[in-house]
Amino acid sequence: MIFNTMKKEFTISLFTEHHIGILNQVTIIFTRRQINIESIAASASAVKGIHKLTIVVNTTEDMIGKVQRHLEKLIDVLKVFVHTNDEIIYQEIALYKVQTTEIMKSNKIESIVRSSNARFLEITPEYVVIEKTGHKQDTTDLLNKLDPYGVLQFVRSGRVAITKQT
Repeated sequence: MIFNTMKKEFTISLFTEHHIGILNQVTIIFTRRQINIESIAASASAVKGIHKLTIVVNTTEDMIGKVQRHLEKLIDVLKVFVHTNDEIIYQEIALYKVQTTEIMKSNKIESIVRSSNARFLEITPEYVVIEKTGHKQDTTDLLNKLDPYGVLQFVRSGRVAITKQT
């Protein structure tokens, strides 16, 4: 038997009943296999009373198959889908907090924000908050561009995803 040892990124869509402790049960499965969770997002789904966890991991095809089978054995888990990036449409949101004084010095930050398809979410005398949606690389690129201007805070959400299939 040949095992595929090449790691790649997988997005797991896990549908579950909304019970206390399910997230702990799910994360233990990854921890036991020494798989780091890159991002996780939880939300309601299109079906009333059913919640969706979107989990991003880097692992092998063999290991993701084992994880999927183990997740499906959990009592509160209804269904598990594993997708590669080309099978889904996904986004993340990032927020950047920058001192207002930096924006007043020149229009470079405004130019960076506009060229990155980001937007100003809040402007105060002390700071501005910039919002960017996109893939992880998009939000990281904007962070790198804003970094010379003194980013005070940065946060990125977990991935949210839907499948391309109907």
